[in-house]
Amino acid sequence: MRIVLVVACALIDPDGRILIAQRPEGKNLAGLWEFPGGKIEPGERPEQSLIRELAEELDISVKEACLAPLTFASYAYEDFHLLMPLYVCRRWEGTPRSREGQALKWVRAGKLRDYPMPPADEPLIPHLIGLVGA
Repeated sequence: MRIVLVVACALIDPDGRILIAQRPEGKNLAGLWEFPGGKIEPGERPEQSLIRELAEELDISVKEACLAPLTFASYAYEDFHLLMPLYVCRRWEGTPRSREGQALKWVRAGKLRDYPMPPADEPLIPHLIGLVGA
């Protein structure tokens, strides 16, 4: 089974809300909500990938020093195994906006379970509740 390495970020605003994005139609797991991020390209470190992905997806600029690793997900899908570190970021430049057609929502950690997520993302929720509260 191949291992797919992706990276994700919980952007946390000054009110303690977390940004989630809805996977657009035509993509695998379309309609589900997830933390922004994406695949780690060959030769990239996870932090570099996340900085690139956040700029491409959300039009924001993040400095590596503002990314703090929180936890990771390890999940076996039917045809691959996903390994996904989750970083937290509370400081960035710009206002997050959708650049790839995905819906965005700012959500309190205790309400994240109200949004259907990929199975790999669900175990990350308690770590975020522990960090920012419900």
